[in-house]
Amino acid sequence: MTATDILSLLGAAMAAGAINAVAGGGTILTFPTLLAVGTPAVIANATSTVALVIGTGGSVYGFRKHIADIREWLVLFVPVSLAGGLIGSWLLTRTSNEAFSKLVPFLILFATLLFLVQGLVARMVKRSAAEPKPVTVLWPAILFQFLVSIYGGFFGAGIGILMLATLGFIGLTDIHRMNALKNILGSLINVVAAIMFIAGGLVDWPKAGVMTIGAIAGYFLGSHYSQKIPQVWVRRIVLMIGFAISAITFYRQFRS
Repeated sequence: MTATDILSLLGAAMAAGAINAVAGGGTILTFPTLLAVGTPAVIANATSTVALVIGTGGSVYGFRKHIADIREWLVLFVPVSLAGGLIGSWLLTRTSNEAFSKLVPFLILFATLLFLVQGLVARMVKRSAAEPKPVTVLWPAILFQFLVSIYGGFFGAGIGILMLATLGFIGLTDIHRMNALKNILGSLINVVAAIMFIAGGLVDWPKAGVMTIGAIAGYFLGSHYSQKIPQVWVRRIVLMIGFAISAITFYRQFRS
């Protein structure tokens, strides 16, 4: 790695850590940066996941007081989340760089669009009234969580908003409990994926080390100053970057 590469990775990871602490969506920054410094697509995805996984544990710790209130939901969703994350990460280990590179523009665009609707879904959840749901509604939600977990293990960006929508669908309305449940499930998916990527030898450890340092610093700063940062501007910047990167990757793919 050159000095420019190190600074780019460090800066992207710090920004991603801060964004994840404030709003979520940091993978939109780390993954393209790894591609920009010459990392093969599959390795870049795996390295980004491993570099950011430590920060997800911090997000769980922040909501620890709500864990007792969501225990029954954890029993339902943890098994499918682990299974889905395992399947998704296994699929990535069996995907060639060439094939994954063709998916990259679509994955980045999809993640950016999810980030775009994140605020809308959160507001809808807050406004929704608590209504009892029939038990049969749980099974589609569990199935959807399984599919979200597969996507999370394979790529991961934007899974938080998908899970938030699922939890609103089954009738949960307390946003703090929903965030606690979402963070725990997301962390488990990322941990399973990270273990699979490490076992498969897909991690570029020098780059992962640099990004982990940046991500920890970013998570700390984001958590500390999150109340002082206008989240609307954070979201606007991430959206602009996401759409720009998506457009660039689409252009490069179709030009070739």
